Amino acid sequence: MGTPVAATVTFEDGTSRCVDDVAQALALGDVARVELLYEYGPDLVPRGPLDPIGMWRYRDLLPLDPGPIAYPLPVGGTPLIAPPGLRRASGCDGLWVKDETRGPTGSNKDRATALVLEQALRQGHETVSCASTGNVAVSLAVGAAAAGKRAVIFVPAEVDDTKLAFMLFAGATVVKVRQGYAAAFRLSREAARAFGWCDRNTGVNPLTVEAKKTVALEIWEQLGRTVPDAVVAPVGDGPTLCGLAKGFRELVACGVAERMPRLIGVQAEGCQPIKRAWEAHASRVEPVQPATIADGIAVGDPISGALALRDVRQSGGGFIAVSDAELLKAMRELAAWAGVLAEPAGAAAYAGLLRALECGLVGRQERVVILVTGTLLKTPRFARSDGRPLEIDADLGELERALAGLGTS
Repeated sequence: MGTPVAATVTFEDGTSRCVDDVAQALALGDVARVELLYEYGPDLVPRGPLDPIGMWRYRDLLPLDPGPIAYPLPVGGTPLIAPPGLRRASGCDGLWVKDETRGPTGSNKDRATALVLEQALRQGHETVSCASTGNVAVSLAVGAAAAGKRAVIFVPAEVDDTKLAFMLFAGATVVKVRQGYAAAFRLSREAARAFGWCDRNTGVNPLTVEAKKTVALEIWEQLGRTVPDAVVAPVGDGPTLCGLAKGFRELVACGVAERMPRLIGVQAEGCQPIKRAWEAHASRVEPVQPATIADGIAVGDPISGALALRDVRQSGGGFIAVSDAELLKAMRELAAWAGVLAEPAGAAAYAGLLRALECGLVGRQERVVILVTGTLLKTPRFARSDGRPLEIDADLGELERALAGLGTS
Protein backbone atom coordinates (compact mmCIF):
# COMPACT_ATOMS: atom_id res chain seq x y z
CA MET A 1 0.00 0.00 0.00
CA GLY A 2 1.32 3.46 -0.88
CA THR A 3 0.86 5.56 2.25
CA PRO A 4 2.52 8.99 2.25
CA VAL A 5 4.24 9.64 5.58
CA ALA A 6 5.09 13.32 5.04
CA ALA A 7 5.05 16.06 2.43
CA THR A 8 7.27 18.84 1.20
CA VAL A 9 5.36 22.11 0.86
CA THR A 10 6.81 24.78 -1.45
CA PHE A 11 5.39 28.30 -1.25
CA GLU A 12 5.16 31.02 -3.90
CA ASP A 13 8.36 32.70 -2.66
CA GLY A 14 10.30 29.49 -3.27
CA THR A 15 10.70 28.53 0.40
CA SER A 16 9.95 24.93 1.35
CA ARG A 17 9.28 23.01 4.53
CA CYS A 18 8.56 19.40 5.42
CA VAL A 19 5.18 18.70 7.01
CA ASP A 20 4.65 15.41 8.88
CA ASP A 21 0.85 15.72 8.83
CA VAL A 22 -0.08 14.82 5.23
CA ALA A 23 -3.67 16.01 5.61
CA GLN A 24 -2.42 19.38 6.86
CA ALA A 25 -0.04 19.60 3.91
CA LEU A 26 -2.77 18.83 1.40
CA ALA A 27 -4.91 21.59 2.93
CA LEU A 28 -2.21 24.05 1.84
CA GLY A 29 -2.78 23.20 -1.83
CA ASP A 30 -4.37 26.58 -2.53
CA VAL A 31 -1.26 28.52 -1.54
CA ALA A 32 1.60 26.08 -2.15
CA ARG A 33 2.75 23.08 -4.16
CA VAL A 34 2.63 19.81 -2.21
CA GLU A 35 4.96 16.86 -2.85
CA LEU A 36 4.11 13.58 -1.10
CA LEU A 37 6.87 11.53 0.56
CA TYR A 38 6.95 7.81 1.43
CA GLU A 39 8.91 5.34 3.58
CA TYR A 40 11.32 4.53 0.77
CA GLY A 41 12.93 1.13 0.31
CA PRO A 42 13.54 -1.47 -2.42
CA ASP A 43 10.38 -3.36 -1.47
CA LEU A 44 8.24 -0.54 -2.87
CA VAL A 45 9.58 -1.17 -6.38
CA PRO A 46 8.05 -4.13 -8.24
CA ARG A 47 10.28 -6.93 -9.48
CA GLY A 48 9.79 -9.55 -12.15
CA PRO A 49 8.62 -9.16 -15.74
CA LEU A 50 6.53 -6.18 -16.76
CA ASP A 51 2.88 -7.15 -16.90
CA PRO A 52 -0.19 -5.51 -18.45
CA ILE A 53 -1.49 -3.63 -15.42
CA GLY A 54 0.19 -0.41 -16.56
CA MET A 55 0.83 2.31 -14.04
CA TRP A 56 -1.01 0.48 -11.26
CA ARG A 57 2.04 -1.79 -11.16
CA TYR A 58 3.58 0.98 -9.03
CA ARG A 59 0.70 1.33 -6.58
CA ASP A 60 3.07 0.94 -3.61
CA LEU A 61 4.55 4.29 -4.66
CA LEU A 62 1.13 5.87 -5.21
CA PRO A 63 -1.16 7.28 -2.49
CA LEU A 64 -3.71 4.47 -2.70
CA ASP A 65 -5.39 2.55 0.10
CA PRO A 66 -5.80 -1.24 -0.25
CA GLY A 67 -8.52 -2.56 -2.50
CA PRO A 68 -9.09 -3.20 -6.19
CA ILE A 69 -8.62 -0.44 -8.73
CA ALA A 70 -12.03 0.93 -9.70
CA TYR A 71 -11.00 3.13 -12.64
CA PRO A 72 -12.04 1.14 -15.73
CA LEU A 73 -9.68 2.33 -18.50
CA PRO A 74 -6.20 0.84 -19.04
CA VAL A 75 -3.48 3.43 -18.54
CA GLY A 76 0.31 3.43 -18.52
CA GLY A 77 2.60 0.68 -19.72
CA THR A 78 3.32 2.62 -22.93
CA PRO A 79 6.09 1.35 -25.21
CA LEU A 80 9.71 2.48 -25.16
CA ILE A 81 11.05 2.04 -28.68
CA ALA A 82 14.42 2.44 -30.42
CA PRO A 83 13.59 3.25 -34.07
CA PRO A 84 16.71 2.72 -36.21
CA GLY A 85 15.53 5.23 -38.81
CA LEU A 86 15.09 7.98 -36.23
CA ARG A 87 18.48 7.19 -34.71
CA ARG A 88 20.07 7.64 -38.14
CA ALA A 89 18.08 10.80 -38.93
CA SER A 90 18.95 12.43 -35.61
CA GLY A 91 22.52 11.20 -35.38
CA CYS A 92 21.85 10.01 -31.82
CA ASP A 93 22.87 6.36 -31.54
CA GLY A 94 21.31 5.90 -28.10
CA LEU A 95 17.91 7.45 -28.82
CA TRP A 96 14.80 5.93 -27.26
CA VAL A 97 11.20 7.12 -27.72
CA LYS A 98 8.68 6.83 -24.88
CA ASP A 99 5.41 6.83 -26.83
CA GLU A 100 2.70 8.29 -24.61
CA THR A 101 0.33 8.60 -27.57
CA ARG A 102 -0.77 5.02 -26.76
CA GLY A 103 -2.96 6.08 -23.82
CA PRO A 104 -6.78 5.97 -23.89
CA THR A 105 -7.00 9.49 -25.35
CA GLY A 106 -3.55 9.63 -26.92
CA SER A 107 -1.63 11.71 -24.38
CA ASN A 108 0.39 11.44 -21.19
CA LYS A 109 -2.43 13.31 -19.42
CA ASP A 110 -4.32 10.02 -19.11
CA ARG A 111 -2.11 8.95 -16.19
CA ALA A 112 -3.05 11.89 -13.97
CA THR A 113 -6.69 11.63 -14.99
CA ALA A 114 -6.74 7.97 -13.96
CA LEU A 115 -5.30 8.58 -10.48
CA VAL A 116 -7.51 11.60 -9.78
CA LEU A 117 -10.62 9.72 -10.90
CA GLU A 118 -9.61 6.69 -8.84
CA GLN A 119 -9.53 9.03 -5.84
CA ALA A 120 -12.91 10.50 -6.84
CA LEU A 121 -14.43 7.02 -7.08
CA ARG A 122 -13.13 6.06 -3.64
CA GLN A 123 -14.13 9.33 -1.97
CA GLY A 124 -17.55 9.67 -3.56
CA HIS A 125 -17.01 12.84 -5.59
CA GLU A 126 -19.59 13.17 -8.36
CA THR A 127 -17.98 16.07 -10.27
CA VAL A 128 -14.36 16.45 -11.36
CA SER A 129 -13.14 19.70 -12.88
CA CYS A 130 -10.08 21.20 -14.55
CA ALA A 131 -8.81 23.96 -16.82
CA SER A 132 -6.98 22.93 -19.96
CA THR A 133 -5.68 24.01 -23.35
CA GLY A 134 -6.87 20.69 -24.79
CA ASN A 135 -5.31 17.34 -23.90
CA VAL A 136 -6.12 17.37 -20.17
CA ALA A 137 -9.69 18.32 -21.05
CA VAL A 138 -10.15 15.47 -23.52
CA SER A 139 -8.57 13.04 -21.08
CA LEU A 140 -10.86 14.11 -18.24
CA ALA A 141 -13.96 14.12 -20.44
CA VAL A 142 -13.36 10.55 -21.60
CA GLY A 143 -12.11 9.28 -18.24
CA ALA A 144 -15.04 10.77 -16.34
CA ALA A 145 -17.48 9.23 -18.80
CA ALA A 146 -15.90 5.81 -18.26
CA ALA A 147 -15.95 6.26 -14.47
CA GLY A 148 -19.54 7.48 -14.37
CA LYS A 149 -18.59 10.95 -13.14
CA ARG A 150 -19.47 14.44 -14.33
CA ALA A 151 -16.67 16.49 -15.90
CA VAL A 152 -16.73 20.29 -15.88
CA ILE A 153 -13.96 21.69 -18.03
CA PHE A 154 -12.78 25.29 -18.42
CA VAL A 155 -10.98 26.12 -21.67
CA PRO A 156 -9.65 29.27 -23.34
CA ALA A 157 -11.87 30.65 -26.09
CA GLU A 158 -9.23 29.77 -28.72
CA VAL A 159 -9.27 26.05 -27.84
CA ASP A 160 -8.61 23.65 -30.72
CA ASP A 161 -11.90 22.77 -32.47
CA THR A 162 -11.16 19.05 -32.76
CA LYS A 163 -10.26 18.71 -29.09
CA LEU A 164 -13.37 20.70 -28.15
CA ALA A 165 -15.48 18.31 -30.23
CA PHE A 166 -14.03 15.32 -28.36
CA MET A 167 -14.82 16.89 -24.98
CA LEU A 168 -18.43 17.56 -25.94
CA PHE A 169 -18.81 14.17 -27.66
CA ALA A 170 -17.81 12.47 -24.38
CA GLY A 171 -20.52 14.39 -22.53
CA ALA A 172 -18.44 16.93 -20.60
CA THR A 173 -19.76 20.32 -19.54
CA VAL A 174 -17.38 22.73 -21.27
CA VAL A 175 -17.01 26.39 -20.27
CA LYS A 176 -15.17 28.69 -22.69
CA VAL A 177 -13.46 31.62 -20.96
CA ARG A 178 -12.89 34.64 -23.17
CA GLN A 179 -9.89 35.98 -21.23
CA GLY A 180 -7.65 32.99 -22.02
CA TYR A 181 -6.11 30.03 -20.21
CA ALA A 182 -4.85 31.84 -17.11
CA ALA A 183 -8.32 33.22 -16.42
CA ALA A 184 -9.89 29.82 -17.14
CA PHE A 185 -7.52 28.25 -14.63
CA ARG A 186 -8.38 30.79 -11.93
CA LEU A 187 -12.10 30.34 -12.49
CA SER A 188 -11.83 26.55 -12.37
CA ARG A 189 -10.03 26.74 -9.03
CA GLU A 190 -12.66 29.09 -7.60
CA ALA A 191 -15.48 26.88 -8.85
CA ALA A 192 -13.97 23.70 -7.38
CA ARG A 193 -13.66 25.35 -3.98
CA ALA A 194 -17.12 26.93 -4.12
CA PHE A 195 -18.98 23.81 -5.27
CA GLY A 196 -16.93 21.08 -3.59
CA TRP A 197 -15.75 19.48 -6.82
CA CYS A 198 -12.72 17.22 -7.09
CA ASP A 199 -10.04 19.46 -8.64
CA ARG A 200 -7.94 17.68 -11.26
CA ASN A 201 -5.91 20.77 -12.13
CA THR A 202 -2.32 20.00 -13.04
CA GLY A 203 0.18 21.33 -10.54
CA VAL A 204 -2.50 21.92 -7.90
CA ASN A 205 -3.67 18.40 -7.14
CA PRO A 206 -0.51 16.54 -6.04
CA LEU A 207 -1.92 13.33 -7.50
CA THR A 208 -1.15 14.67 -10.98
CA VAL A 209 2.60 14.65 -10.32
CA GLU A 210 2.31 11.31 -8.50
CA ALA A 211 0.77 9.79 -11.62
CA LYS A 212 3.25 11.40 -13.99
CA LYS A 213 6.22 10.01 -12.06
CA THR A 214 5.20 6.52 -13.22
CA VAL A 215 6.65 7.41 -16.64
CA ALA A 216 10.10 7.56 -15.03
CA LEU A 217 9.52 4.25 -13.25
CA GLU A 218 8.52 2.60 -16.53
CA ILE A 219 11.51 4.02 -18.40
CA TRP A 220 13.84 2.63 -15.73
CA GLU A 221 12.27 -0.82 -15.91
CA GLN A 222 12.06 -0.86 -19.70
CA LEU A 223 15.77 -0.03 -19.91
CA GLY A 224 16.58 -3.10 -17.84
CA ARG A 225 16.36 -1.34 -14.46
CA THR A 226 18.91 1.28 -15.48
CA VAL A 227 18.78 5.07 -15.75
CA PRO A 228 19.36 6.83 -19.10
CA ASP A 229 21.89 9.63 -19.44
CA ALA A 230 19.19 12.19 -20.24
CA VAL A 231 15.42 12.51 -20.62
CA VAL A 232 13.96 15.21 -22.88
CA ALA A 233 10.36 16.33 -22.34
CA PRO A 234 8.06 19.17 -23.45
CA VAL A 235 7.21 21.76 -20.81
CA GLY A 236 4.04 23.82 -20.47
CA ASP A 237 2.83 24.14 -16.88
CA GLY A 238 5.76 22.04 -15.62
CA PRO A 239 4.33 18.96 -13.84
CA THR A 240 5.37 16.49 -16.56
CA LEU A 241 8.99 17.44 -15.92
CA CYS A 242 8.42 17.54 -12.15
CA GLY A 243 6.84 14.08 -12.30
CA LEU A 244 9.84 12.66 -14.15
CA ALA A 245 12.16 14.19 -11.56
CA LYS A 246 10.15 12.79 -8.66
CA GLY A 247 10.06 9.33 -10.18
CA PHE A 248 13.81 9.15 -10.66
CA ARG A 249 14.45 10.69 -7.22
CA GLU A 250 12.30 8.02 -5.63
CA LEU A 251 14.19 5.26 -7.44
CA VAL A 252 17.37 6.64 -5.88
CA ALA A 253 15.66 6.97 -2.48
CA CYS A 254 14.51 3.34 -2.71
CA GLY A 255 18.11 2.26 -3.28
CA VAL A 256 17.52 0.69 -6.71
CA ALA A 257 19.14 3.44 -8.80
CA GLU A 258 22.39 5.30 -8.17
CA ARG A 259 21.62 8.59 -9.91
CA MET A 260 19.11 10.71 -11.77
CA PRO A 261 19.31 11.42 -15.50
CA ARG A 262 19.82 14.95 -16.76
CA LEU A 263 16.40 16.45 -17.44
CA ILE A 264 16.01 18.69 -20.47
CA GLY A 265 12.83 20.73 -20.80
CA VAL A 266 11.65 21.95 -24.19
CA GLN A 267 9.50 25.01 -24.73
CA ALA A 268 8.24 26.74 -27.87
CA GLU A 269 10.07 29.90 -28.90
CA GLY A 270 6.70 31.65 -28.85
CA CYS A 271 6.10 30.63 -25.22
CA GLN A 272 9.28 30.11 -23.22
CA PRO A 273 8.84 31.71 -19.79
CA ILE A 274 10.67 28.91 -17.95
CA LYS A 275 13.61 28.88 -20.36
CA ARG A 276 13.97 32.66 -19.99
CA ALA A 277 14.03 32.31 -16.21
CA TRP A 278 16.64 29.58 -16.62
CA GLU A 279 18.84 31.81 -18.78
CA ALA A 280 18.45 34.68 -16.29
CA HIS A 281 19.42 32.37 -13.37
CA ALA A 282 16.13 33.36 -11.77
CA SER A 283 14.13 31.31 -9.29
CA ARG A 284 10.77 32.70 -10.37
CA VAL A 285 9.09 32.72 -13.77
CA GLU A 286 7.70 35.88 -15.36
CA PRO A 287 4.49 35.42 -17.40
CA VAL A 288 4.46 35.82 -21.20
CA GLN A 289 1.78 35.91 -23.88
CA PRO A 290 1.81 32.57 -25.78
CA ALA A 291 2.26 32.62 -29.57
CA THR A 292 2.83 29.09 -30.88
CA ILE A 293 1.06 26.31 -32.77
CA ALA A 294 1.86 23.94 -29.88
CA ASP A 295 -1.26 24.47 -27.77
CA GLY A 296 -0.27 21.70 -25.36
CA ILE A 297 2.69 23.76 -24.10
CA ALA A 298 1.25 27.24 -24.73
CA VAL A 299 1.19 28.16 -21.04
CA GLY A 300 2.33 31.72 -20.48
CA ASP A 301 2.14 31.63 -16.67
CA PRO A 302 3.20 28.11 -15.65
CA ILE A 303 2.00 27.15 -12.19
CA SER A 304 4.91 24.77 -11.55
CA GLY A 305 7.56 26.80 -13.34
CA ALA A 306 9.69 27.39 -10.24
CA LEU A 307 9.62 23.69 -9.36
CA ALA A 308 10.57 22.74 -12.92
CA LEU A 309 13.55 25.10 -12.69
CA ARG A 310 14.57 23.50 -9.39
CA ASP A 311 14.30 19.96 -10.73
CA VAL A 312 16.27 20.67 -13.90
CA ARG A 313 19.02 22.44 -11.96
CA GLN A 314 19.30 19.56 -9.50
CA SER A 315 19.57 17.08 -12.38
CA GLY A 316 22.32 19.00 -14.18
CA GLY A 317 20.13 19.43 -17.25
CA GLY A 318 18.85 22.49 -19.08
CA PHE A 319 16.14 24.07 -21.19
CA ILE A 320 15.78 24.39 -24.96
CA ALA A 321 13.38 26.50 -27.04
CA VAL A 322 12.35 25.47 -30.56
CA SER A 323 10.50 27.26 -33.35
CA ASP A 324 7.15 26.25 -34.80
CA ALA A 325 8.99 25.30 -38.01
CA GLU A 326 11.22 22.95 -36.01
CA LEU A 327 8.13 21.40 -34.39
CA LEU A 328 6.58 20.69 -37.80
CA LYS A 329 9.85 19.16 -39.03
CA ALA A 330 10.05 17.00 -35.91
CA MET A 331 6.47 15.80 -36.43
CA ARG A 332 7.30 14.69 -39.98
CA GLU A 333 10.47 12.86 -38.92
CA LEU A 334 8.74 11.09 -36.03
CA ALA A 335 6.06 9.88 -38.44
CA ALA A 336 8.44 8.92 -41.26
CA TRP A 337 11.25 7.37 -39.20
CA ALA A 338 9.55 6.08 -36.05
CA GLY A 339 5.92 5.52 -37.03
CA VAL A 340 4.83 7.86 -34.22
CA LEU A 341 2.12 10.41 -35.03
CA ALA A 342 2.70 13.39 -32.75
CA GLU A 343 0.98 16.74 -32.40
CA PRO A 344 3.23 19.84 -32.27
CA ALA A 345 3.63 19.79 -28.47
CA GLY A 346 4.09 16.03 -28.57
CA ALA A 347 6.97 16.41 -31.01
CA ALA A 348 8.69 19.11 -28.95
CA ALA A 349 11.03 16.68 -27.19
CA TYR A 350 12.42 15.40 -30.50
CA ALA A 351 12.81 18.94 -31.85
CA GLY A 352 14.54 19.86 -28.60
CA LEU A 353 16.83 16.84 -28.83
CA LEU A 354 18.03 17.96 -32.27
CA ARG A 355 18.85 21.38 -30.82
CA ALA A 356 20.50 19.82 -27.77
CA LEU A 357 22.71 17.67 -30.00
CA GLU A 358 23.78 20.75 -31.97
CA CYS A 359 24.73 22.77 -28.89
CA GLY A 360 26.37 19.86 -27.05
CA LEU A 361 23.83 19.62 -24.25
CA VAL A 362 23.43 15.95 -25.25
CA GLY A 363 26.15 13.72 -26.67
CA ARG A 364 25.51 11.63 -29.77
CA GLN A 365 26.64 8.44 -28.05
CA GLU A 366 24.57 8.99 -24.92
CA ARG A 367 21.46 7.01 -24.06
CA VAL A 368 18.63 9.55 -24.33
CA VAL A 369 14.87 9.11 -23.90
CA ILE A 370 12.48 11.57 -25.52
CA LEU A 371 8.90 11.80 -24.30
CA VAL A 372 6.23 12.03 -27.03
CA THR A 373 3.25 13.33 -25.09
CA GLY A 374 0.35 13.77 -27.51
CA THR A 375 -1.07 12.31 -30.71
CA LEU A 376 -1.49 14.01 -34.08
CA LEU A 377 -4.93 12.39 -34.41
CA LYS A 378 -6.47 15.17 -32.28
CA THR A 379 -4.88 17.90 -34.42
CA PRO A 380 -5.27 16.56 -37.98
CA ARG A 381 -4.87 20.01 -39.54
CA PHE A 382 -1.12 19.66 -38.99
CA ALA A 383 -0.94 16.43 -41.03
CA ARG A 384 0.28 18.26 -44.12
CA SER A 385 2.60 16.63 -46.64
CA ASP A 386 4.18 17.51 -49.99
CA GLY A 387 3.50 13.94 -51.14
CA ARG A 388 0.70 13.02 -53.53
CA PRO A 389 -1.02 9.67 -54.09
CA LEU A 390 -0.62 7.74 -57.32
CA GLU A 391 -3.90 7.60 -59.25
CA ILE A 392 -4.20 4.83 -61.84
CA ASP A 393 -6.65 2.44 -63.44
CA ALA A 394 -6.92 -1.02 -61.89
CA ASP A 395 -4.20 -2.47 -64.12
CA LEU A 396 -1.00 -4.21 -62.97
CA GLY A 397 1.01 -2.92 -65.92
CA GLU A 398 0.01 0.66 -65.18
CA LEU A 399 0.92 0.12 -61.53
CA GLU A 400 4.35 -1.18 -62.53
CA ARG A 401 4.99 1.87 -64.74
CA ALA A 402 3.84 4.25 -61.99
CA LEU A 403 6.12 2.59 -59.44
CA ALA A 404 9.03 2.65 -61.88
CA GLY A 405 8.53 6.39 -62.20
CA LEU A 406 9.09 6.67 -58.45
CA GLY A 407 12.23 4.59 -58.62
CA THR A 408 10.66 1.67 -56.71
CA SER A 409 8.81 -1.53 -57.54
